[in-house]
Parts: sequence; structure tokens; C-alpha cells
Amino acid sequence: MKDLSPVSGIHSVRAALKFGTEGVAELWLERTRRDRRLAEVAELARQAGVKVRQVDRDELDGAAEGANHQGVLAWVRVPAARSEQDLAALLDGLQEPPFLLLLDEVQDPHNLGACLRTAEAVGVQAVIAPRDNAVGLTPVVCKVASGAAETLPYFQVTNLVRVMEELKERGIWLTGTAGEADIDLYAADLTGPLGLVMGSEGQGLRRLTRERCDRLVRLPMRGQVESLNVSVAAGVCLYEALRQRR
Repeated sequence: MKDLSPVSGIHSVRAALKFGTEGVAELWLERTRRDRRLAEVAELARQAGVKVRQVDRDELDGAAEGANHQGVLAWVRVPAARSEQDLAALLDGLQEPPFLLLLDEVQDPHNLGACLRTAEAVGVQAVIAPRDNAVGLTPVVCKVASGAAETLPYFQVTNLVRVMEELKERGIWLTGTAGEADIDLYAADLTGPLGLVMGSEGQGLRRLTRERCDRLVRLPMRGQVESLNVSVAAGVCLYEALRQRR
């Protein structure tokens, strides 16, 4: 379906229906499957006014492209990225300390989707990225994010460095990741107003982005590899922040 992205699996589809029903165009259910959880998902869709179709398993398998769809798939509209003005409004309205993820020129849609999924899971309130030289919200991103792209605000800004300065003026502590940093991730205080800054695939943080960080931390590496995939590194850092913030 043009301009629509498939979200498959009971948990992901339920999240899409619960938090982003305006973006769900249609729900597909496996025709021959009888399951209480599928019935609950179908009822959620009907309550939201979303069209429900019964389809054959082959049709679900093709749309899910190998994902474990569990007999259910939602077609969701690809959301639009939000603006800097929207970011200011979100920050002004927060009732708890900001917990943000900044991605510096991440270009792989699978990495962005994975970052969004993990960020949503740990309670990040916004993901911020530059408009240029970075992937936006695409069908592939939405598919990998498994519903998070529809529920977690994603902001694309003209000048990431300027936005970082504005975040610092709000008292948000910006923590970047770099292999040569002196501070170990697990020795850093990640409580309070926090913006976690992750670099791109390959080059990591750009010089100006790195210089605007209040501090740099490193992930401990005991093996032979020199670095982790950005989505994996983001997951490690986000969950350490969540552990400290609980």
C-alpha cells in the first residue's frame, strides 16, 4: 500500500491502535486463526473506527516480509517529522525531567527504527536529529520501530548544534558517546535533565556536535571490536540511564 507501512505482531499493533489510531489505515487479521488476543486487537480497531479485514495467511506473510506477525498486521500512515517549534512546545509542557535522544546524522533506516523502538521503551520523550544527511521517517523506519515511530515524537531540525545550545540553556545536560572519552558510561550520572547524544554510523559524533556536549562517555569494550552499531550502543546507554532514573 502506497505511503503506508506494515506494523506486525500483537504487541506492536496494539500499541499503534492505542496511541496512534489516527495513523492506522487498516487492520489485517488471519482468516482462520481464533485467538483471544486477536479478538481484543480487533475490538480495539473497531472502537477506533479502523477498518478490519480478514485475509489469508499467505497474504499476511507477504506483507510482513518475514516478521513474526502472530496473525495480525496494521497498515499505518508514515508520520511526518516535527519541527523545532514543536520541540519547544513539548519541552515547555513536560512535567518531569527531560529525557531526550539526539542522533547525529544517523543514515541507516534500520538503525533509526531500532533507536526509536528502544527510546520509546525506556520513556524517552523526544528523539532529535538534523534535517540534512540523516534518514527521516520512512516505511522501513516505521516497520523496524514496530509502532514507536507513531507514538514517540521525532524532530528534524535545521541546525543540531544550535538546538543543543538551546537545550543547554534549559538546563539539560548533554552526554555524548565517544570511544576515547575518559568517563566510563557506568560511572556517569545519567539522572536529571538529560540529552543522550549518539554519533552516526562510521564517523561517530561530528566535531561541533562533540564540542557542544557537556561531557563524553565511553562504553567499556573487552573484546577485539572497536565499536558497536549505533542502535546497539544507544540501547546500552538508554537502559543504563533508565536504571539510574528509576
